[in-house]
Amino acid sequence: MTGHMRRSVFNCLAAAWFACLLSACASRPTGVLQPVAASPAASQVEMLVTTTRDRSDNAGEMFSGERALAPAFAEITVSIPPNDARKVGEVAWPRKLPPDPAKDFATLKAEQVDRATAEKWLSAKVRKSPDRSVVVFIHGFNNQFEDAVFRFAQIVEDSHLRSVPVLATWPSRGSLLAYGYDRESTNYTRNAVESLFQYLARDAEIEEVSILAHSMGNWLALESLRQMAIRNGGLPAKFKNVMLAAPDVDVDVFRSQIADMGEQRPRFTLFVSRDDRALALSRRLWGDVSRLGAIDPEQSPYKEELAAHNITVIDLTKVKAGDELHHSKFAESPDIVQLIGTRLSTGQTLTDNRLALGETIVSATAGAAQTVGTAAGLVISAPVAIVDHGTRRYHSAPGEAPAGASN
Repeated sequence: MTGHMRRSVFNCLAAAWFACLLSACASRPTGVLQPVAASPAASQVEMLVTTTRDRSDNAGEMFSGERALAPAFAEITVSIPPNDARKVGEVAWPRKLPPDPAKDFATLKAEQVDRATAEKWLSAKVRKSPDRSVVVFIHGFNNQFEDAVFRFAQIVEDSHLRSVPVLATWPSRGSLLAYGYDRESTNYTRNAVESLFQYLARDAEIEEVSILAHSMGNWLALESLRQMAIRNGGLPAKFKNVMLAAPDVDVDVFRSQIADMGEQRPRFTLFVSRDDRALALSRRLWGDVSRLGAIDPEQSPYKEELAAHNITVIDLTKVKAGDELHHSKFAESPDIVQLIGTRLSTGQTLTDNRLALGETIVSATAGAAQTVGTAAGLVISAPVAIVDHGTRRYHSAPGEAPAGASN
């Protein structure tokens, strides 16, 4: 597909999205990062930000969607309204400015800092954390800076994460029609994210690193890890979990990225949904090649390749949560985001096979789900399906040997 044809396909398909998106965004103000006074009823999320975005002239935006010549750093504190003011999984955007911290997400601190101050902030937070762990979040396509900040704050709050939050944000123009610019911005940011990963690997005070990426941000996460592995001859053992939510990544390219990382790599957890409309569009845009976040994990060749690389898949196809595009279920489904935080905050890898992760999620989201005894059956009959060794063991039919068990 030529560049002109690709743009034409994208423009035509993107037009169909505007009706559902404009109504949701019409009443939402921008420039919400101007600090306000705290409310005693609200909780707070503190995060460190590293970004390749250029500085914005608007103080309420802080950073724009354009590219900077060098990475910048910031300390941000977000106020989260109490539970009676919003639903778990929801970002309570203010309807007017200044926001009301008792009802809205609001910013209490937004201060750009130099690299030395950022490193000092991180060291101080890690020393105070219960398990000296860090979680890095990399957002997806069509995200302004404030979108990434508030979404990450929501994930941290709703998952009850105890790890130190670090947001790695790249230059996205926050426009559906800027897909090509956004994609090239992830490539532009690879070296900066790899530098972040290298720093986290070197810091002896940090004992564990997890990475959560969404949509196009998965490309940036995977490419940065791949570069790091090639440069270092492998990935550090402290990199425990990489969580790929709705990855907008070519499945063939993902195969080669995993191979380039070598044998020592983190445990990968893949969140997929076959009704993801954003990834359906991306598939058309990229020549009808399957996107990783929309595969059927029980179909060949994906089933065999995922098993060979010990990659756990969480199938969210039947989960009813998220926006009209079904592209953000991992963060907007209360049970899923809370389970992620619970597992990581208790010092267990998300894909730890000693516990029945699949049973836990099915129980949390479906109650007494009607399962049929195999991972394939779970995909069909339960709102959430987990394809991993633990799930196959715990969801075998009565009298049936667990899948993968030896005689």
